[in-house]
Amino acid sequence: MFQKDHPITLVFFILGIAILFFGTVMAIVLSFSNLTTSLSFGNKIGVIPIHGVIRNSDIIIEQLINFRNDKKIKAIILRINSPGGGVAPSQEIYCETRRTTQKKKVIASLGSLAASGGYYIASAADKIIANPGTLTGSIGVLMEFVRIEELLNKIGIEMQVIKSGEFKDIGSPNRKMTDRERELLENLSEDIRDQFVTAVSIGRNMPREKVLEIADARIFSGRQAKTLGLVDGLGNFRDAVNLAKRMANIKGEVKLVYPEEKKRRSFLWDLLFKNLIDSVINRIDCHYGLLEYRWNGEFNISN
Repeated sequence: MFQKDHPITLVFFILGIAILFFGTVMAIVLSFSNLTTSLSFGNKIGVIPIHGVIRNSDIIIEQLINFRNDKKIKAIILRINSPGGGVAPSQEIYCETRRTTQKKKVIASLGSLAASGGYYIASAADKIIANPGTLTGSIGVLMEFVRIEELLNKIGIEMQVIKSGEFKDIGSPNRKMTDRERELLENLSEDIRDQFVTAVSIGRNMPREKVLEIADARIFSGRQAKTLGLVDGLGNFRDAVNLAKRMANIKGEVKLVYPEEKKRRSFLWDLLFKNLIDSVINRIDCHYGLLEYRWNGEFNISN
């Protein structure tokens, strides 16, 4: 009766059973596939890129905390391509890296450039891997000012300043710095440099006297840095990955996990404008009179 009176219904019924059957089979196959994948890539290594001038620490710190709390992440690699930057952001990332090493192994992989604040951060890692030609080191402090006094005089502009203390307008661009101001800033710079030396000494487990011998802001090649004890080994990013695997006792293949990226600008924007704008911003930043852990040389650090 059912077959005679409702042939179309019967067809749909049979099709539904077939779809349900094949759907169940596929679900089982996929579940086993996912299980196999999870078994193969259950061990993960987090990779945090630190590129360009270090102006803010919030994003890097958030990434460190996320990877530190992720049980599937067995080790963390800091991939550094930076000339350094602000003192406080560099110190904040250093502190969070040191905190992370108490829970997971952290390896710093130095790219083309990891100088000043870039090396400051790297020194907090358990191990540092650099290329033989990596530029690194530059243990020192930088503060720059612009003087436009003569320019203002030529165009007939005079600046009037009312201040509550002798040093309130220290570093003003419209007048020459006094000897007392220079002495004050030099003492400040020396204190910030001393903090850099202390951080490297603690992070690298090096005698303070040994760090002081090379803390004149000079840069080193990766090979020179290896000889001086500033890095642990020479190699590329894959060598850093292999080291992370050994230190975390990972066998077999691993999955490299990068932080989720926000919506990226177009390739054309990056190609035509981003590098130019970054260069202009870097030049503007260096005239704010801020103390920085930054190497001031010109070097291409793009990947």
